[in-house]
Amino acid sequence: MTTTNASVNEGSVPVPDRKSTWKELYLKEDWWAIWIGIGLMIAAILLFNGGSTALKSLAINPGGLKWSSLDQLVAHFAHNAQLYLTQFVFWLVIFGASCRVMGIKLSEFVPSFVFLYVMSIIMFSIAGWANAAKFNMEAPLVALVVGLVVANVFQLPKWMDSAFRVEYFIKLGIVLLGATFPITLVLTAGPVAIAQATFISLTTCLIIFFLATRVFGLDKRLAAVIGVGGAVCGVSASMAIAASVGAKKEHLYTSVTLVVGWALVMILVLPFVSQALGLSAGVAGAWIGTSEFADAAGFAAATTYGKMAGNEDAAIKAFTLMKVIGRDLWIGIWSVIWALIATMVWEKQETGVRPDVREVWWRFPKFVIGFFVASVLMTVMTSGYSVADFNKVVKPNLILPLVSLRSWAFIFCFLSIGLTTRIRELQPVGWKAFLAFSIGVACNVVLGYLMSVHVFGDYWGAL
Repeated sequence: MTTTNASVNEGSVPVPDRKSTWKELYLKEDWWAIWIGIGLMIAAILLFNGGSTALKSLAINPGGLKWSSLDQLVAHFAHNAQLYLTQFVFWLVIFGASCRVMGIKLSEFVPSFVFLYVMSIIMFSIAGWANAAKFNMEAPLVALVVGLVVANVFQLPKWMDSAFRVEYFIKLGIVLLGATFPITLVLTAGPVAIAQATFISLTTCLIIFFLATRVFGLDKRLAAVIGVGGAVCGVSASMAIAASVGAKKEHLYTSVTLVVGWALVMILVLPFVSQALGLSAGVAGAWIGTSEFADAAGFAAATTYGKMAGNEDAAIKAFTLMKVIGRDLWIGIWSVIWALIATMVWEKQETGVRPDVREVWWRFPKFVIGFFVASVLMTVMTSGYSVADFNKVVKPNLILPLVSLRSWAFIFCFLSIGLTTRIRELQPVGWKAFLAFSIGVACNVVLGYLMSVHVFGDYWGAL
């Protein structure tokens, strides 16, 4: 997509050119996640209706093996070598072709993806160890930690980032999540999630903005960027607001550094704090969804705790409702609000970012559409089955294979988070911005806990 830089601020974040919006249908990861996710789901339904077991074979992973000796693990791979080769080619073709259309060089993507796939196999294998649960060695947490170690101990070539597509993988995983997420649950619990997200988003953003401008005297544009970055959706929100208010690039870099740093802390801390507090999987998932800043980081934390608590499904569903359905929707709303403030209050002359109600659509995370479509289609498709038939036929032959494909997308994502987080490359952050953001984080976590546990605890605990 082409960009223009019409802001009055020198070195400001470019504003997207809306004339090329239609190109997003094949140039943006959001839409590719929809096309691939819905395509996989439709193919799965057709194969299921035709009595084929091809989907189960394609979705193979060693995560549920529960091996106790290396001989068992080796035997598993030897017996299923052809299936893993087919699966690798499948992922390579899908991601390779779509990334090529989006402008990624295949000469860089292919070798990097080979590395990512092999690393993912190792992560699943570790999680499939019989004693993995005892040591909290869940695949998402292990993938994140291993990725961080590899990226910061070894000097991986920068071009390898071409296959470490964090946003792409998490968005595809969310669309596939919709295929296992009954739309009835969205309709019943969604209003609760939106109400909780609205309160948290407004409170956290205003606290950070007030502290940054009134207490620490920081630039108001920087305050807006870190305020929404801490209140909504991390990096994506920071980028959207930076463009809306004409912020400087260093403002965006500051927000990204703060978001990444605290997101990593939350991944490592929240699951174990939730365990210490004895929270149910659903309540903990909602708290994580309220407290985390990034979808990928939050999914890692929610999945980790779900496995620790023995109910991964409830943790993921609560997190998705809270973060994806609730908080992420505020990206577009805040973009319009801050664009109006920047244009009509902060600047006497036009900033180049004209407030427009269509901004809500432009900023709206499109992959959420795929989530809803997948949820509706699967709900309609399985509505005719009795509970017994669903558990005996549909779940093992259709739902669980899709869950496994979703797990692959998530492991690709969690590894990519670690592999692209090079601590030495993070931008230095002033102590004033750090304090303003960190106090907002503390308020976010505390308020999120109170609302998830005490105000709406019955809803989240019932998932």
